[in-house]
Amino acid sequence: MDPLLERKLSQAVPLTVVTSTAVAVAGSFVFGISVGYSSPAQTGIMLDLGLSLAEYSLFASIVTIGAMLGAIVSGSITEKVGRRYAMSIADAFCIAGWLSIVLAKNYWYLDAGRFLVGCGIGLFSYVVPVYISEITPKNLRGSFATVNQLMICCGVSLAYLLGTILSWRALAILGVAPCLFQLLGLLLIPESPRWLSKVGHYQEFELALQKLRGNNVDIFEEAEEIKEFTKKLMHQKEASLIDLFQKEYIHAVTVGVGLMVFQQFGGVNAICFYASEIFVSAGFSSGNSGMIVMVIVQVPMTTLGMLLMDKAGRRPLLLVSAAGTCLGCFLVGLSFLSQDYQWAKDLNIILALTGILVYTGSFSLGMGGIPWVIMSEIFPINMKGSAGSLVTLVSWLGSWIVSYTFNFLMLWSSVGTFFLFASICGFTVLFVARLVPETKGRTLEDIQSSMSSL
Repeated sequence: MDPLLERKLSQAVPLTVVTSTAVAVAGSFVFGISVGYSSPAQTGIMLDLGLSLAEYSLFASIVTIGAMLGAIVSGSITEKVGRRYAMSIADAFCIAGWLSIVLAKNYWYLDAGRFLVGCGIGLFSYVVPVYISEITPKNLRGSFATVNQLMICCGVSLAYLLGTILSWRALAILGVAPCLFQLLGLLLIPESPRWLSKVGHYQEFELALQKLRGNNVDIFEEAEEIKEFTKKLMHQKEASLIDLFQKEYIHAVTVGVGLMVFQQFGGVNAICFYASEIFVSAGFSSGNSGMIVMVIVQVPMTTLGMLLMDKAGRRPLLLVSAAGTCLGCFLVGLSFLSQDYQWAKDLNIILALTGILVYTGSFSLGMGGIPWVIMSEIFPINMKGSAGSLVTLVSWLGSWIVSYTFNFLMLWSSVGTFFLFASICGFTVLFVARLVPETKGRTLEDIQSSMSSL
């Protein structure tokens, strides 16, 4: 084959990679709908079922309890049954949960449904980025992995928009559709070649890799690198949670866990879950207008991050994103601080809107998706199950703590709450600058080798 033609074919995006990613990120869309659901549904649910603020806070946050349970088992399930079957299990949990919410007559069914949805999205939050990173070519991996965050963003945005016109029960039905789409799509897409290599299914491994790279692409070099690295790891036992803290793994674990801690404690789920409340507290007559503007900002900024991922790199986007979230929280804090002054009434509304939009846009640019991309890249396959479960658990534990305590923090001090979030976002910049590696344009095997003593 002509070398120039071969190079062009290798640089093209195979249709199988596109369709496989599209099917996988249907789970991310469910994730986004679940996160965005509680804000527009709050008024309707509280009125129809007579919930107190504390009861609704439990409903809004219990999704993270379920997600923590899903996170604990996500690594072991994904490594034992494969990426595709893990996604189908997550779909089953989500479908059962959304139907329970649709049919709820009291808060028990409501909370049970929200908990089941949480179990499903806890599993999705691990398996989707891992699957995408393992099927895509190295020069496209970042952009494709960020589609995960883009679809989460689209799910949140759609829930916000439709929540202004649909009842909370009708909005819950929306969550079932992408699950059904994914269940059908999983029958058509290949399993992760790296997982097939790990479990010794070498014939299926080569068929899947060839299908993902295109029939006219020579996969010999990539296949040999994957098999050689996997065989090297097979001589070692599967890493347990205790093993993760050995010297050879500690850098990867610190980066993975640290990014999730800073992502969640920077306040993202507080803003997503209670966006409507924040706008009203800041002086808006209604939270709906502010939420619609948030949607307008979120999707383009996430798309921009996706386009820049494999050009600018992970680290620069993370640094800009973290600095922007710090500024956004600081502006929101200033808006609440200016409420004490009558002359600053118009100013505090402008500051609140600007701050939320700066935060949302900045988070969507990098901190929303890149931690999950890096998590899927840095852990070798023998520790991916236990390390992935730990990182995902930390993410959802942080999400639960922030989402459950946010209303109470706002009662304590709205100014202090957002200045606290701003400080955490500021520390994120330092963490990224000191510890997070650049993974752009490198094979997974190269990244993982460089972060351990293998």
